[in-house]
Amino acid sequence: MDFEITRDVRNEVLSRRELAFTLTFDGPTPSRKSIQEKLAAMLNKNESLVVLDLERTRFGAMELSGRARIYDDEESKKSTEREYLLKRGEPKKAESEA
Repeated sequence: MDFEITRDVRNEVLSRRELAFTLTFDGPTPSRKSIQEKLAAMLNKNESLVVLDLERTRFGAMELSGRARIYDDEESKKSTEREYLLKRGEPKKAESEA
């Protein structure tokens, strides 16, 4: 996976960095979790503070374009981020067996 950050803007009002990126990959489309981990490692940030918003792939191309927001702290993340995006970024809970 190769990241190319196409836009990097600091939003002081909301205490976050807003990124636009292009990801080139081989094989199947990477999962949201693997993209989140790779982006956090590349920028030396905690992966729980990274929120992926938009991911688009083109048919037949091994390229993905997306947007991400990296918050300064957990409190500012929870106060501004939409609830469904927070749930997408969390690991799935194992279902209890009946």
